[in-house]
Amino acid sequence: MSRFETLRFINAAHFFDHFFLLIFPTAALAIARDWEISYGEALALGTPIFVMFGLGTLPAGWLGDRMDRLNLLALFFFGCGVSSLVIALSPGAISMMAGLGFLGFFASLYHPVGLALVTGLGGRTGRALAVNGVAGNLGLAGAAVLTGILATYGGWQSAFAVPGAVSIVIGGALFLRNRHHRTRSSQHVAPQHNDVAAGSLRTQITVFGVICVAALFGGLVYNVITISLPKFFDERLIGIGGDLAWIGASTGLVFAIAAFAQLPVGELLDRYGPKSLLMGLVAAQVILLVALATATGWAALVIALVLVTMVFAQIPITSWLLGHYVRSSMRARAASVEYVLSLGMGAAVVPLIAGLHGAGLGFDFQYFGIAISAAVVLAAALVLPRGRAVSTPVHAQSAD
Repeated sequence: MSRFETLRFINAAHFFDHFFLLIFPTAALAIARDWEISYGEALALGTPIFVMFGLGTLPAGWLGDRMDRLNLLALFFFGCGVSSLVIALSPGAISMMAGLGFLGFFASLYHPVGLALVTGLGGRTGRALAVNGVAGNLGLAGAAVLTGILATYGGWQSAFAVPGAVSIVIGGALFLRNRHHRTRSSQHVAPQHNDVAAGSLRTQITVFGVICVAALFGGLVYNVITISLPKFFDERLIGIGGDLAWIGASTGLVFAIAAFAQLPVGELLDRYGPKSLLMGLVAAQVILLVALATATGWAALVIALVLVTMVFAQIPITSWLLGHYVRSSMRARAASVEYVLSLGMGAAVVPLIAGLHGAGLGFDFQYFGIAISAAVVLAAALVLPRGRAVSTPVHAQSAD
């Protein structure tokens, strides 16, 4: 397949990956009402999706360096689609948790495989990662909006069933298209040249250490914000609106606007490098999190919008660093380590939020706590090398 066609499928996969992960936090509000349980009890049912998402990331990286990556993406679409249908048909908590676990496992395929595909296609890596990041962020926005609408008018089951069916169709199209391409040619997509930094081993180890710190503590910020935002708006949008459709629309609006923050960041990365960008974005997050902890009404909506914009804008920076300091033959495994630390934090975040709410510790306490996490990332960014990496070309693994 051409580079453009391959990127379309990769970007669609990123959209659906975040879409599937963020259906449940909004649907939990409807599930709590239907099953007559508390929000904390309903949210706790979603723990398996994030546990399996974290556990599956390392084997996904191992597979991504050894198997056809586009076929793994097709498996991602099939697996997530079927799992969503199982969740929609769940008669009780046990079957729902099992379906959510399988959904998290198949969702874990995307990040190690997708990142390796994007950085292996050549061209302007920063721009490609930024566009891919926008697709993922729009998945967050789409999940919040469509889940709120579908759960309001068709029940929470439809919020899982509809995207599940669409995902299966896309997976079939990708599998057939990749198979057709292989029958026409025995060769992979033409080898591309990737940028890998020519710096010292010490520099590369330092950069990877920063990536791990940013993944762990930045992942805590990312997961707490994206998972808790529907409930935060449910509590804080005083006098603005209160039904599930409005809460979903407000959350989706924030995610949708913030999604495009990665586009200018991608351009700036290719021109100036990551250090000053990362430090500025994380410093802004610290300030905004402290302000959001006590904000209500329209102020809460506006501050949340700016905060999520800063959080989303940070995402392509660590991926850019991996693309420039890690060779293609190891990139999927390196990315899997990053995402185990980053998105795998969701496994701890869901029971943490539920437990803190049950203990009466609301968002004033929670958001101040993750402001400290953002400050740790800011401190780690100080040791990054200045400027953009001096690079040398190396062969990348086939995109197929």
